[in-house]
Amino acid sequence: MTDTRHTDIAIIGSGPAGLTAALYAARAQQTVLVFEGNQPGGQLTITTEVENYPGFEHGIMGPELMDIMRKQAHRFGAQSVYEQVVAVDFDKRPFTLVTDRDRNYTADAVIIATGASAKMLGVPGEAAYMGYGVSACATCDGFFFRNQRVAVIGGGDTAMEEALYLTRFASEVVVIHRREEFRASKIMLLRAKQNEKIRWITSTVVEEFIGETLPSGIRRLVALRLRNVRDGKIWDEPFDGAFVAIGHKPNTDIFRGKLAMDDNGYIITECKSTRTSVEGVFACGDVQDHIYRQAITAAGSGCMAAIDATRWLETIRHTAEVSV
Repeated sequence: MTDTRHTDIAIIGSGPAGLTAALYAARAQQTVLVFEGNQPGGQLTITTEVENYPGFEHGIMGPELMDIMRKQAHRFGAQSVYEQVVAVDFDKRPFTLVTDRDRNYTADAVIIATGASAKMLGVPGEAAYMGYGVSACATCDGFFFRNQRVAVIGGGDTAMEEALYLTRFASEVVVIHRREEFRASKIMLLRAKQNEKIRWITSTVVEEFIGETLPSGIRRLVALRLRNVRDGKIWDEPFDGAFVAIGHKPNTDIFRGKLAMDDNGYIITECKSTRTSVEGVFACGDVQDHIYRQAITAAGSGCMAAIDATRWLETIRHTAEVSV
C-alpha cells in the first residue's frame, strides 16, 4: 500500500452534488479531493440533452455539463482522483478512505455524494437505447415525448407518479406491470386509473427493447417485446419511449453500519442540513434525497454540504487553537 495522502475535505462522488461541493469547498480555501468513482460525472454522463438545468437556454448535453462543472471546480484548486472508494473508517479522525487501487487517503471532513442508481430490468436493448427512447426519469425526459406514445414499466408509487407526469406531454401512457395487483398506494393507483390518457397492460413483462438506427446514425426506440406471464404470448408493442420505474437504489453499501440510514438505504441527514449521524461526515444529492432526484437539487445540496463542512472545520480548528 502506498503512502497515505491527506486532504481537508474528501468528496466521494462526482455528479452535480459532488462537483458543486468541490467548487464551494475549494473557493473556501480548503484542500479538496474528489473521488470520481467508476462513473466520473455521475448519471448525467449517460444522459443526452439536459434542458432543465438553469443557465443553458438551449439545453446542454449531459457529459458536457459535467465537464464544465469539473473544470470550474478544478479552476479553484479541487483535484479529481479517478479511483473508486471501496472502504471507509469513520470511527476516528482524520477519517480514512481506501480505494480500489489499494491506496489510503485521510480527510478531516468527508462529503458523500455517491448518488442513487435507477433499478433496471437488465433485458436486451435496455442499455443500448438508454437516452434514445429509454429513460428512468419522467421529470428529466418527459418533455421530449410530446404527443407520442410511451410506456411506464412498474407497479409502485414511482410508476404511478411517472405515468401521471407523462400525461402532460404524451398522447398515451401505457403502464406495463408483471402482476394484476399493484404495490402502489390506493390513492396513487386511483389517480392513475382515473386519468383517461393512461391504459394498462398487466401480467406482462418486457423481454426486449427494440430500436432502429436512422440514416443519420441516430438510434431510437420503436417497440417493446412483451410476454404475458399467464399464457406465454409474446408480441411487439410499438412505443416512442419507455420509462423504467421500478425504483432506485442509493449507492450506500460501503457506508452500511457506519451511518444512519432509512429502510431503503438512503443516508439520513439532520433537518435543513447535510450533517449525518457521524460528526464531520456530510451527505448531499440523491444519496440522501429519494424525492426530487434532479441535477439542480443535487447541486444545491452540494453547495449546502460544502458550507456545512467548511463551517464545521473552522469550528474544530478554532477550538483546537484555543485549547493550545
